[in-house]
Amino acid sequence: MLKATLRSFLAHKGRLALSALAVVLSVAFVAGSLIFSDTVTRTFDRLFASTAADVTVLPKQEDLRSARLSGSVPTLPASLRDRVAKTDGVAAARAEVSVQNAVVVDAQDKSVGPTTGAPTIAMAWYVTPHSPVKLTSGHAPRGSGEALLDADTAAKKGVRIGDTLTVHAQPGTFRVRVTGIATFTTTNPGSALIYLDPAVAGRELLGSAAKATSIQADAARGVSDTELKRRIGTAVDTGAYDLKTANEQAKSASANLGTFLDVIKYVMLGFAGIALLVGVFLIVNTFSMLIAQRTRELGLLRALGADRRQVRRSVLTEAVLLGLVGSTLGLAAGIGLAFGLIRLMSAFGMNLKTAEMVIGWGTPVAAYVVGLGVTFVAAYLPARRAAAVSPMAALADAEVAGVGKPLRVRAIVGTVVGTAGAAALAGCAAATRTAQAAALLGLGVVLTLIATVVAGPLLVRPVIRVLGGAFPALFGPVGRMSQRNALRNPRRTGATAAALMVGLALVGGMSVASASLSASFDRQIDRTLGADLIVQNTNFAPFTKEVRAAVRGTPGVGLVVPQRLTPLAVRLPDGDRVKTSAAAYGPGLDDVVHVPYARGGSAAALADGHLAMDADFARDHGVRVGSVLPAEFPGGRHTELTVGALTDQETTQGFGAQGGLFLGLGTLDRYVPDGQDSALYVNAASGTGAEELRPRLEQALKPYPQVQTRNQSDYKKLVHDQISVLLYLVYALLGLAIVIAVLGVVNTLALSVVERTREIGLLRAIGLGRRQLRRMIRLESVVIAVFGAVLGLALGLVWGVCVQQVLALRGLTAFAIPWGTIVAVVIGSAVVGVVAALLPALRASRMNVLTAIAHE
Repeated sequence: MLKATLRSFLAHKGRLALSALAVVLSVAFVAGSLIFSDTVTRTFDRLFASTAADVTVLPKQEDLRSARLSGSVPTLPASLRDRVAKTDGVAAARAEVSVQNAVVVDAQDKSVGPTTGAPTIAMAWYVTPHSPVKLTSGHAPRGSGEALLDADTAAKKGVRIGDTLTVHAQPGTFRVRVTGIATFTTTNPGSALIYLDPAVAGRELLGSAAKATSIQADAARGVSDTELKRRIGTAVDTGAYDLKTANEQAKSASANLGTFLDVIKYVMLGFAGIALLVGVFLIVNTFSMLIAQRTRELGLLRALGADRRQVRRSVLTEAVLLGLVGSTLGLAAGIGLAFGLIRLMSAFGMNLKTAEMVIGWGTPVAAYVVGLGVTFVAAYLPARRAAAVSPMAALADAEVAGVGKPLRVRAIVGTVVGTAGAAALAGCAAATRTAQAAALLGLGVVLTLIATVVAGPLLVRPVIRVLGGAFPALFGPVGRMSQRNALRNPRRTGATAAALMVGLALVGGMSVASASLSASFDRQIDRTLGADLIVQNTNFAPFTKEVRAAVRGTPGVGLVVPQRLTPLAVRLPDGDRVKTSAAAYGPGLDDVVHVPYARGGSAAALADGHLAMDADFARDHGVRVGSVLPAEFPGGRHTELTVGALTDQETTQGFGAQGGLFLGLGTLDRYVPDGQDSALYVNAASGTGAEELRPRLEQALKPYPQVQTRNQSDYKKLVHDQISVLLYLVYALLGLAIVIAVLGVVNTLALSVVERTREIGLLRAIGLGRRQLRRMIRLESVVIAVFGAVLGLALGLVWGVCVQQVLALRGLTAFAIPWGTIVAVVIGSAVVGVVAALLPALRASRMNVLTAIAHE
């Protein structure tokens, strides 16, 4: 049996190669994501471990998180350095100044910082064993007006020693002359580094020489980091500061990096999942057809004494061999994929070394588990079918592919699962809570997908009769035969179309969701945004108050309403303490944003010591106009705020955080005085048009390349572009699904041609031309592909409607169907069918007629 199995596997290796490609793709994405993430993690672990001080004293972690939203920089007294330095066991201590909210521009007002999302870090220059860079040319900064720049940034931006740079920091703008270049001694994470003299760094970057962002301490010989942390903890107030050893600091930095890595890992695993899911259909179909064609061979084995278990084991052994080959090739492809990703990261400024690629023991294990697992599971049902072949099949031209067998079981299972899925989706549409609706949506999507796959063969005859109904009239007997070939085996056609259906269902659902999301935001922007222009950072990060001054000083500017964001915790009457973010606005809000109020108005909302809240949120927590709520701002600043107004959250622009809280800028300035603006809403002065004002603003803001001036159309485009990022990912998943689905259609048609060799020979003998034969196979392929597209899009539209219902619970009520995308997908599916049929049709047309008639 083993010899027979190996011979059978080698005899069909060409037919199995297409199935192996599905395994290769899925394993490649799994292995590539693991190798890449392991390599990046190992590289940065070494970086963080080598650059962290033995013990670091930091502001409280909560203050650090708050600072990212408000644009402020958490600090501690620089004098704390003296107390740390006097601690027994400290060899050296320094007051570190390091900020990531500075913007550096050259003499042409072009940004010197990275464009890949990595920060520009301005800091004090210290020579320590932990420094990530070393001075390689020029000299260290001496006093104000001098700075070092890292070599990578200098090379990319064309900065040389002697050039003048402008630094926009929170306290203000200042100029520096580049006096030296520092080269990375470790991995460059892609950031731009600019170093100042420690004597002036605090004043220039934090507004006071008495401030620092951390205190770093080096341990004396023989003192462990843990012991030193304990000693420093007794010398400083641990309730006001966080103390971290080098190991803890490295872990914290790695955890922050982990968020970035998780995005890449989950995206790649998403591709692997799609490849696995679609590959299962391909492998099931391939083995089913191979077993159908080998019915007499398997019957002969049974007649010679092979029992059911041996036959089943033989088929599963072929599947394991396929899995081994696919997993091995997939692992090699995964290494290549990881290599490409590492090189891609280097192009974006993260200088990883391919020579240090990490291939942990878990990667090949995961590769072979995935590859072997999917082929074994996919081949199990065909193997059971093979074991059921009777010895009498050796004497007859029989097959076990399910032709003519009733689909009663599929009908029952499909109906039960489909009913449950429809009920879940109906519950999603009727739900009033977002979490409940999302859970029901996920359940409904899974169940309806399973039901469609299971019941797909039941839909083959009615749907393909409609889709191919015009074939006889358009193509005559060839069209009729192609339609009947697709109807001949509903199980096979359903399984082939299912591979394409999965990808198109995903695209259909996400296209409807994204179109609805875009339409909802367009409607909200039209209803609520009244400002002529908006000034914002390119990545929505806060910017310095100098930008506000530049805007106010621009000729033709009328009203300017600043917006700032801040973390805020409020204690509600029902006892809940909600930590959220709030927006603060200057006077004139009603002239730039149309806020619909359920009670009260902007005057009460922005009054000193007051705030506004979403009416639905207020009702859920027992809040009314006039309620006094204990509140806590960043830095532990406590106060009480009075609810002055309630808003209709559904159409409120800019208040998307929990509770929809906003307040007056004067109130926020009292408790968070050093925050930065996140947006400026600008109206043109009387007699000046918005289109006339815009170029003036852009010219005035040229020294601040981090901010952009947008009008309402730009704002809509910005939202659309952000939504499109997700949609492009879905299209990429679709592309992968289509590639594998094409392999499935090619495989099905190729095996179908082999199965119908004698039939094709007879058709050729009675006058069917080569061109007609190729057309017949192409039409069969097209109708199968369009059948999968119709099922997928129908399912995707249902999912999209339910996703829109979930979005409606968040106030995004518009519904839109991207008909252009849907029509393009259907046309594309027909093209896919034509492409997939090229090779099988060519092979069929080249058959020798007499040999084909004599084929068994």
